[in-house]
Amino acid sequence: MRVRIKHRKPIGRCCSLSAAVWSLVGCVLLLHCYSLLHHQRHSNKGKMGGGDVEFRARLTHELEEIEEGGFQVPPPKGRRSPRAAKRRPRRSFTPIEEFLDEYSPIRHLFFPDRITAIDPLMEGNNGSGSSRYFYPGRMWLDTDGNPIQAHGGGVLYVKKRSEGTYYWYGENKDGPTYHAHRRGAARVDIIGVSCYSSNDLWTWKNEGIVLAGEETDPSHDLYKLNVLERPKVIYNDKTHKYVMWMHIDDVNYTKASVGVAVSGHPTGPFEYLYSKQPHGFDSRDMTIFKDDDGLAYIIYSSDDNCELHIGRLTDDYLDVVPNVMRRILVGKRREAPALFKHQGTYYMITSGCTGWAPNEALAHAAESIMGPWETMGNPCVGGTKVSQDATFFSQSTYVLPLPGLPGMFIFMADRWNPAELNNSRYVWLPLVVGGAADRPLEYSFGFPLWSRVSIYWHRRWRLPNGSIGQK
Repeated sequence: MRVRIKHRKPIGRCCSLSAAVWSLVGCVLLLHCYSLLHHQRHSNKGKMGGGDVEFRARLTHELEEIEEGGFQVPPPKGRRSPRAAKRRPRRSFTPIEEFLDEYSPIRHLFFPDRITAIDPLMEGNNGSGSSRYFYPGRMWLDTDGNPIQAHGGGVLYVKKRSEGTYYWYGENKDGPTYHAHRRGAARVDIIGVSCYSSNDLWTWKNEGIVLAGEETDPSHDLYKLNVLERPKVIYNDKTHKYVMWMHIDDVNYTKASVGVAVSGHPTGPFEYLYSKQPHGFDSRDMTIFKDDDGLAYIIYSSDDNCELHIGRLTDDYLDVVPNVMRRILVGKRREAPALFKHQGTYYMITSGCTGWAPNEALAHAAESIMGPWETMGNPCVGGTKVSQDATFFSQSTYVLPLPGLPGMFIFMADRWNPAELNNSRYVWLPLVVGGAADRPLEYSFGFPLWSRVSIYWHRRWRLPNGSIGQK
């Protein structure tokens, strides 16, 4: 009797489908391995030898330790101000609200009193037992005993012969804080750009105002009632000039431009040249970056802070190259870009857009400075979850490479004090590039290709002994 098979299994088709699936998996793995090898070969250019790796590990071990705790915000107690008694009972304040409330009973946690200041004139750092410690969030005094006024700035390293000097440029906000109108943001009239010099990144000498505001001419970009923010300086090897770029705006933030100034000396005076909207677009928070090949770039928030733009500067660094611009992080609403490079890869730290209030930092990476850029996540490590999500209650402004310590940087940030902008503080923390990224990226089939960027929280820390003039 012949058995009739009603449902024959399509063995050939099943095998073909299975083979196709495994082939696809194999291709993805091979592509991932190739990408990793390519990235590793690209990264190994100028890689340290074995002895140097051990030396770096020994020097940086302490800085890479994860320090938990810090910023434990207790519940509010008592009255905040004479007006507090008239308030209706309400929910508890969030940590960000406590940070912004000038009458908060825990304000000293965010803005410690002057008695705890970092003071280079006081041996032992106020009884700490050892000098040259950084204390993020404390007042920082210069060699004259005055609070450093270099907000929203950056540091330029100038090497002459065998020695080098660091120059720290930033906004001088040493004036009264006020609101131009009822809904206006807290502001200080333009005083100018300050410059400080140092050989060790801890002891800073005031070199004075290198670009002064304008007192009497309302038509001038630097007129005192306008806005000057985020000054950055780079050196042009061809013209032998120091070039400063900055955010220039009017009191209502509608001008949204960049300004350019130039000097023959790092300590100025700088000659202000002009302002413009780069590539014809509005520009607010910005920075500039000089690459290893001498080419320079500008990165700025645009389209009402909805996206970032990157463009190349002309060879003299005094203008942007026409029609050379790339939109990145479109729709992400990021600002305060701080760009740096490590072993052929470009990295960037950005902030969200929440005015003077702190928010979560994000790290980004790219093989080409013009992109595409991929987001790697929050780089903050240690402290509490609340402080990590608020970038340790600060906002990025610059990332400073440490000569002689590849992979090690200083993350420079501002802890804004909108009630007293002249009393805003600095948060400097160690930033380390190394290890695998902690989340999958959209361009790598779910496999992270970039080294992780980590900003380590420390209540106090110092540069490794034997580096940058440390003893």
